[in-house]
Formats: sequence, C-alpha cells, structure tokens
Amino acid sequence: MQTTILTRLSNLSMVVVMLLAGMSSAVAEPIFRAGFDDSLFVRPQAYDQALRNPMKGFTTSGVRTGGNAHEYATLAHVYINWNQLENSEQDGLDKILAVSNERFNQGPGSNIKVIPRVILRWPDDGNYWPADMQTGDYTSVQFQQRVLRLVQRLGQAWNNDSRVAFIELGIFGAWGEHHSPSPTTSMQTLVGNAFRTAFPNKQVSVRHAWSDFRGHGFGEYWDSFAHQDQMSEHGKPVADLNRNEGFYLTNYVGGETAYNWGSSNTQPGPNPTASVSLPIHRDFVANTIRWLQATQLRWIDGYDATNPTARAGAAILQKLMGYRYVLDSVEFSTRVRNSRLPVTLRVKNEGSAPFYYQWPIEVALHDPVTKAVRWSARFANADIRSWTPGSGWTQPEWDPLPYWPHNVVRPGWSSQAQRWNVPPALHSLSEEFSVNLPTGTYVLTVAVLDPAGMQPSLRFATRQYWNGGRHPLGLVGFGLDGGPLPAAMVFDNPATDLTLRYAYP
Repeated sequence: MQTTILTRLSNLSMVVVMLLAGMSSAVAEPIFRAGFDDSLFVRPQAYDQALRNPMKGFTTSGVRTGGNAHEYATLAHVYINWNQLENSEQDGLDKILAVSNERFNQGPGSNIKVIPRVILRWPDDGNYWPADMQTGDYTSVQFQQRVLRLVQRLGQAWNNDSRVAFIELGIFGAWGEHHSPSPTTSMQTLVGNAFRTAFPNKQVSVRHAWSDFRGHGFGEYWDSFAHQDQMSEHGKPVADLNRNEGFYLTNYVGGETAYNWGSSNTQPGPNPTASVSLPIHRDFVANTIRWLQATQLRWIDGYDATNPTARAGAAILQKLMGYRYVLDSVEFSTRVRNSRLPVTLRVKNEGSAPFYYQWPIEVALHDPVTKAVRWSARFANADIRSWTPGSGWTQPEWDPLPYWPHNVVRPGWSSQAQRWNVPPALHSLSEEFSVNLPTGTYVLTVAVLDPAGMQPSLRFATRQYWNGGRHPLGLVGFGLDGGPLPAAMVFDNPATDLTLRYAYP
C-alpha cells in the first residue's frame, strides 16, 4: 500500500512539474499487454513532416551554413580539382589535408557531411591537370603511377574522415562523369581496385554502375536524374541492377537532376522550382526516386524556398529520398527487477533506400525533471543497414522512338497510382539490459548515434522527440512503478531542431 502511494505521488509530482513548465499532452494511448509482468506496449505517434536527417535527401553544391543553409540538406557535393590537391609530384599528403579542411570544416557544427569528387576537366572552364603531367593523358605509365598515388593518399585523408559521407570516383572525362573520354577497361580495373582498397569504410559511387567499374561494389551517381532523354538508357539499367542484384541494398543511388540540355523541360521540368512544385514534374521525380531506390539529389535543391508550393513539394521528395524510419511500436518493462530491463523496438522503413553505415542505437534513462542522462547503453545486435524499405516500385511503361533515346516514358506514369511490389517489412530489435539506479522513476529514450562523437543524430519519424536527438518512450521505475509518458508531456519538433552535430576529428 505504501509503495503504491509513493508511486502515485512520484508520478503526480512529475506531471505537476511538467505542467508548470508549460507542457501539454500529445501522447499516444498505450496498450498494456496481459500476461507480461510490468510490460508496456506503446505505439508512438507518427510524425508526418519531412526531416533533416543525415546522409540523405536534398544535397547542396558546397557546404552551406548559417543564413545560406538549405532547410533539409545534410549532404554537400564538393568538386575538387586534381591540381588543387597536388600540382606536382613534390606535393605531399599535407596539401590534400589542407584543401580538405578548407572545403569540409564547416560541416560538423551544422551536421553536414560531404560527397567529394576529384576532377581533371570542366568543359568551357578549364583543365586541372598537375603541371608536371600531360593534359588529356589518361593511360600512360606516368598517369597510372600518379593516379594510384593520389587515390592512396585520398584514402589516407578521407577514409576515416567523419566529415565525408560518400566518395564519387570522378577523375575520368568531362566533370568526372566518365565520358568524353570514357575510362578504358584496363583503367577501370586499375583505378577501381585502388579506390576499393583506399576506402574500405566509405561508400564509393561511379557514373555508369551497370557497365563501368563492375565488380568493385560501387554505387551510382546519375548526372541527369529523371531526365526524359535518359530514363531508358540510364535509369532502366540501374533499376535492372536493383531488381537482379539487389544493388541498392549495399550501394547508394544518387546524383543530380539537370535542366540545361535535351528534353529537360518535359522531365524533370524547366528548373528546380518546377520540379518540386508542379505535380506533373514532382510526381515524375518522386516515382523515379522510388523506382531507383535513390538516397540523395542535388541541383534540384535550388528550388525557390520562398514559394510555399515549392516548399510543400520539396517536403514530399525529402521524405521519399533515402531512409525514413518509423517507430511502429515499443515494448519495455516499466519496473526494473533484478537489474534487468528488456526493451523491444519495431521499426518500418517508409523511405526508398536503406541507411548504408552501421550506426549504433542507444537506450537511455533520464531524470524526469532535468532530462539529464542517468544511464545509457547500446543495442549489441543492432544493424540499421538491415532496415530495408519496400522494393519493386511500379515501373514506367515505354513508348518506342525511331531515334535516340529509342524509348521514352509513356505519359501517365506521373499521375497513376503506384505501389511497392514488396511492401516495407517490420524490423524488430530486442535486448535485455543490465541497469541499476537509485529508487525513482526515469524516462526511457531511444536514439541513433553518429559514431563521430557518439551523439544522437539520425531521428525516427515520431512526434515523441526531445531536442538533441532522443525520443522519449515511457517511464521505467526502480523500486517504484513506471508506465506511459505523463499526459502532460509535450515534445519538441524534430524538423526544427538545429542543435545536432558530430565530432571531427
């Protein structure tokens, strides 16, 4: 009887404190499971808005922070000229590190990571060959020696750099897009092996993953994503890789839209604002994202952010690109006995792609008033890369042409109802933690940590959120009863939290 009274007083006092802090109720109704001692089963409230989550979505050209920051971008694409990294054989690793620091250093404080690409040629702008190399020579013994040395040093600089998300292989051809000229078969083998060796800890992508640099486990960057003239010649081969090899499960798909050639006015539209705001274009891009299970896109990031219709359309696309982890349900013990705390999470990926790095999942217990962490641990058997989305999005139908590009998407794909052939599965994660705290009631939270500093970063699509990256789930008692979150608790908005960051070095 005395314990029951203490429990009620403890919970009541916590609610009073939260009410005094100006909080109001927004908690989903919990379900108590019969037959489970002190077990609470909760379905957290879903969050419907787009999230500025790491390593997915709209991607800027160069790192943009402060007043110039993009509302969603946590990725920045960075072109780097070879002769900036080394202009002669005498230049060493220190020069690569200096350039990297200059181009990447604004990222950690704004939770932005970069996708670098080294280039040798930019049409109508210039060539960026080192002064002691022959411009346009992609095959000589000297080129082979120098490119291998460069890639090895890039690996030393970037493979464990927390500021680097993905690597685009680049180097060959105009804009580093592997055409004009294309790399020879022997150079693909040589340089592909070098990149694979130099970057065991990073995802690497190439321009034509279905035909070039095969066998190295590289992803795809498409330089004219959802372009009317390349859907059949470039989009379909990527879709075939996904269908036949499960390509997207281990390799990210991304790139950029393009608005300056061919039939771009037809699709993806005449400019980024049209791409995100007009349904005929937005839905076409959305279908292509899901069809190819894409993670990120740039150039399209340049939509007019003062246009409400454009912002609404951009939110739709941001939700589709990459992963979107929804907390379907949570089950945990509300009263710790024998220092054991069992926790089960069930998650659904409603995005278009997996997450490609093994980031840890933390559970923590917090002081209910100050929110200070009193205990934390990480799931030992968690691998969020296995939280896969649906697969087999409805494919476009094709109209043949008697000239290049030979086939175009039949009108109507944008407006017709589409679906996953295999819907997203429910992924379950369970562990029993050992924990001992003083008598009291604590708030249980879950978070996904960036290994660079082990701070919360990746957020679930649930309204149960605290600024700083953690999701409160319920109350756990030590010597007292726990239960659902207090009816008086409100949450912060995960879409507007700009406090997240990671550590470098």
